[in-house]
Amino acid sequence: MRVAVDIGPLHGRRTGIGSAVEHTVRALEARPDVELTPYLVSFRAHPADGEVRLPLPAMVALRLWSSGDRPRADRWLRGVDLVHGTNYTVPPTSIPSVVSVYDCWFLDNDHLASPDVRRSGRVLRRAVDRGAWVHTSSEATAERVRDLLDTDRVVSVHLGPLPVDPAPSSTPAPCRALEGRSFVLAIGTSERRKRHPWLVSLADRLPEGHDLVVAGAPGDDAAALAESVAALPDRVAGRVHLLGAVDAEAKAWLLGAASVLAYPSMDEGFGFPVLEAQAVGVPVVASRVGSIPEVAGEGALLVDRDDSEGFAAALERVLTDGSLRSTLVASGSANLSRFSWESTAEGLVALYERALGGGS
Repeated sequence: MRVAVDIGPLHGRRTGIGSAVEHTVRALEARPDVELTPYLVSFRAHPADGEVRLPLPAMVALRLWSSGDRPRADRWLRGVDLVHGTNYTVPPTSIPSVVSVYDCWFLDNDHLASPDVRRSGRVLRRAVDRGAWVHTSSEATAERVRDLLDTDRVVSVHLGPLPVDPAPSSTPAPCRALEGRSFVLAIGTSERRKRHPWLVSLADRLPEGHDLVVAGAPGDDAAALAESVAALPDRVAGRVHLLGAVDAEAKAWLLGAASVLAYPSMDEGFGFPVLEAQAVGVPVVASRVGSIPEVAGEGALLVDRDDSEGFAAALERVLTDGSLRSTLVASGSANLSRFSWESTAEGLVALYERALGGGS
């Protein structure tokens, strides 16, 4: 089958969605039964050979497609059997379509979303109303999509784990202050749903001798994160390290050196950091929300979303109980076998066949 696939997330700063799209595309390209036509919505981009540019500024496209079905993408995507929008939106087209939805945070919390994100939500709803199928990366998200978008054309296909680089032989510059220290690591863009300020508020409850490290690009909660550290007593603030965005080398060092991964999100559609921590033998403490129980399996200590006392106690347990740590590490390692990008591609091809009318 000939599939047009949105590679827009591969351009610009790489996010978790960008990583998902990168590995999904690679896995689909490896299959003999799929021929991909990569496309992106951009007025300025210079596509590589074989890539199709829909010559619209992305912001203009969102405005047009959030309220109408013009311009259609058919004129630019000739000869394809199906269009897969990999980042919450798919352009209006008469061609059968699939759209990937990773989490429903912006649909559940429309009042907290930016204007462009709200427009993306309207584009998504219009696509579903036209008959597009929805791919989610977890069954938890699939259930929310069925309720929020009032559709049964939803299929959950897990993503695979991201490869974890080996820890570098020397400590990267951003991490040197952490050498020889035990620390709890939170990693990810500082978005509201990641709840890093809430985690910082628990820093004074960590056992003596353990620091808290937050690494990730600034997002819509960056100011609140800085304020949460400023509000701490000096004796606690000195044990909290905000590293901002880190490169692959620093990330690998942090994952290899961390004592615990803290994942206090209010919602997750998949949760790559959970699997990354499990891959390097780091125990996980996480919120019992969204896809996290589904993805983490038995390899994480889960806490109810708003239980701050419980989350702090769980971190202390994992930091001080060697037997619990060993159990979580072993369970996490075993859990990884459930995920692969080959399985992702297989599941997506089965979804494409259903969208084309060839499957049940």
